[in-house]
Amino acid sequence: MARVFVSGLINLETTLAIDGFPLEYFPVRYPFFGIETTVSGVGLNIASALTRLGNNVDFASLIGGDDNGLLARRELKRLGIHDRLVLDETTATAQSVIVYDREGRRQIHTDLKELQDQRYPVAAAEGALRECDLAVICNINFARPLLRLAQDAGKPIATDVHALADFDDPYNQDFMAATQILFLSDEALPVSPEEAAKTLMRRLAPQIVVIGMGREGALLATRQDGKIERMPAVHTRPVVNTIGAGDALFSAFIDRYLRYGNPQRALREAMVFASYKIGEKGAASGFLTGEELDAWVRRMGESGEIV
Repeated sequence: MARVFVSGLINLETTLAIDGFPLEYFPVRYPFFGIETTVSGVGLNIASALTRLGNNVDFASLIGGDDNGLLARRELKRLGIHDRLVLDETTATAQSVIVYDREGRRQIHTDLKELQDQRYPVAAAEGALRECDLAVICNINFARPLLRLAQDAGKPIATDVHALADFDDPYNQDFMAATQILFLSDEALPVSPEEAAKTLMRRLAPQIVVIGMGREGALLATRQDGKIERMPAVHTRPVVNTIGAGDALFSAFIDRYLRYGNPQRALREAMVFASYKIGEKGAASGFLTGEELDAWVRRMGESGEIV
């Protein structure tokens, strides 16, 4: 069992099912069982997935001292994630609304309240960072001070910068410069995933770069052997909503890499985990346990879908 430190967003998430994009105007709609509200957020999703996979997780986040913050703490307890590092530092807990269609396409609206003006108090995280095997530092402003703390503790850092349109993007520079495992999406890249991986490897110092490509699979670049390779997507069950697919891929890769130390195997198995996850509506649901993922990997290996 690995010990993983995670710092990132927790928010109240409402999902709305629609027939398709663009959404035409009509004054009232009645999407029966098409609206759900849950506790989610990138940090919570990663902490939850890693916990489900069998890791010991220390989760550091900021929430508001409001009713939504109480809901967040109740959900953390249900998930078996300790909330001692989740601090009431804002007046209101962040919220999001996600609109998705039958094809699994989605549009995310996130209200961070005053979170981007906050900084996580480093003294509260020192002990957990000192004890962890790896630190996942999500690219949200309040987690920025924890990058140096993790570096000073000599801990490997993993981060996901999501949609990156500019390699010189000032918001993400310190996150990308500090990380050994760097994830991102191909959605906004100005060049091909292969060229992006080469550029990131040349400019920065990650040991591993993974670029998620949706239904096209993912690209893996590793510094140790100099390889850049594409891995095709896998199919476990019908897609309901692609929200959270990247968080699932990232989390399962961290879990499997810490277990095996083999990035190719870690990514192949993480793609199975992510494929299964998007058969659910919400970003924080649909996570397999470690044993369930092992069973799916065996099943898909026997069918020849993964090798």
